[in-house]
Amino acid sequence: MKKLGIIAFALFIQTAFAQTNRFVYQVTMKPDASNKSDIKTENAYLDISAEKSVFYSENRIKRDSILQKAFQSGGGRGSVDRNQMEGLRSIINYSIEKDKKNQKTFFKDRIGRDNYSYEEDRPINWKISSETMKIGEYKVQKAETDFGGRKWTAWFTTDLPYQDGPYKFGGLPGLIVKVEDDKGEYSFDLMKNYKIADFPTLNQFGNTIKVKRADFVKQQKKFMDDPMSFMTQGGGGQFRIAATRGGGNQNPAEMRKRMEERIKDEAKKNSNPIELQ
Repeated sequence: MKKLGIIAFALFIQTAFAQTNRFVYQVTMKPDASNKSDIKTENAYLDISAEKSVFYSENRIKRDSILQKAFQSGGGRGSVDRNQMEGLRSIINYSIEKDKKNQKTFFKDRIGRDNYSYEEDRPINWKISSETMKIGEYKVQKAETDFGGRKWTAWFTTDLPYQDGPYKFGGLPGLIVKVEDDKGEYSFDLMKNYKIADFPTLNQFGNTIKVKRADFVKQQKKFMDDPMSFMTQGGGGQFRIAATRGGGNQNPAEMRKRMEERIKDEAKKNSNPIELQ
């Protein structure tokens, strides 16, 4: 009986540590360089296990869930409520995975019709201050860094046993509760946390291309300069498909023009990215 009790306790401990912890951050952004009064706010998840962590938009997982149900029911994308999907649009289209064992950070984002993935090649060097304060229930300590062309101030707590944080941030002796840039254009604030059974599956539609970070930045700039070239690769099939929906009575040229205007407008609204260099 004693041996069984020890085994049961060991299994309990193993199960407890195998669980994934979800930290919910409120992300506040000013993504439009021409309109800094346009403030966007949405939630993002930082899911942490012993092996890895993943940071991504709450709206993304909600959209993925709706699409998955639509495909499972046999309806496909055409059966999805467009207004519902529009309400779940996100500025945080990227996801970030940190490999704890190998101390590597992987960034994934979409450019045009393809998904890109790169390994972050810049270390984050923190300057830890002795300054402390309370944020909510946590005692936090100040740290500062320069990263991606911005100066960042973070507040981390050792009350939680994780050396992690939102976005690409981590490497401090505790969990980052708050981090913001000195211009007040981007901030991440911890709102709550709870346990989940496992990491959700993030759907990746289209190809995934692994590149160096510098090559991703080049592709991103090309997209900002000429977004339509990325949408028409492969002979403009995307427009032919779109034009044939609804009985095929839509003009492909008009479809192209509307899409071009929409993409350029989206690019303008995201002209103040979190990383400036």
